[in-house]
Amino acid sequence: MLPFISAMKPHRTELYQDVPSTCWPIVYSPDYNITFMGLEKLHPFDAGKWGKVIDFLKEEKLVVDDLIVQAREATEDDLLVVHTRRYLNKLKFLFERVQGVSKATIIDLDAHQGNGHERDFMDDSRVYIMDAYNRYIYPGDGFAKRAIKRKVELEWGTEDTEYLQKVQTHVEGALNELKPDIIVYNAGTDILDGDPLGGLAISPQGIVKRDEVVFKAARSRRIPILMVTSGGYQKRTARIIADSILNLHNLGLIDKELATSGVENPKVEQMLRNSVADLSKLSLQ
Repeated sequence: MLPFISAMKPHRTELYQDVPSTCWPIVYSPDYNITFMGLEKLHPFDAGKWGKVIDFLKEEKLVVDDLIVQAREATEDDLLVVHTRRYLNKLKFLFERVQGVSKATIIDLDAHQGNGHERDFMDDSRVYIMDAYNRYIYPGDGFAKRAIKRKVELEWGTEDTEYLQKVQTHVEGALNELKPDIIVYNAGTDILDGDPLGGLAISPQGIVKRDEVVFKAARSRRIPILMVTSGGYQKRTARIIADSILNLHNLGLIDKELATSGVENPKVEQMLRNSVADLSKLSLQ
């Protein structure tokens, strides 16, 4: 990884250096799976979800351990490469530290309103936010809604046909309105029918199709995409995430090689190649 230069002094990181090109763009560590004397079983969130996803992908012969980017713990120096000391928890490093990235689109399809990133980027015109969520559940943050450029408020029990039509329309609309240098896609599975916190009624097939819609929109426009899985509070969500990854692979939308050959901005392409692990958390965090 190349050093990033801050306004104060240069910082160098070797957190992810010389990642083999044969690796899948998936970052994973067994440490993602939370255990605490069995108490984690009392929580609605499946604390072992990510390990189960990897196991399913191994069963399908898609991945093996040597082809997964092993997550490493970032040191303070590593964090200073992409963040300021004053505010380490923001993603504004894309603009402050990386040449060639001047605008980003967040596509948030978790069942809950994404008020955290909305408050972070409230007055930042470089970030376009599309958010589709159950209007009746937590957090109901009216102030944060002001940051949403394309707001899709869903009713209790929204099902596949209506949901997928709205996702298709608004994802296309968002990317037609502003073509970003990168898409950050929040692919929460708490939209699944029966989720105790999401309140929607999307089928497993609907979730797989939703991810396909977003990736196809990104690929057709040659925009790099970073996908995180976020919420999902049922034991069966791990299988659905794995099925979605397999579907994206079967459709040629993801592969071991980062799909940057079509990226129009060479600086963005170089940034993606130099930061393969940081910008390729395709499914597991």
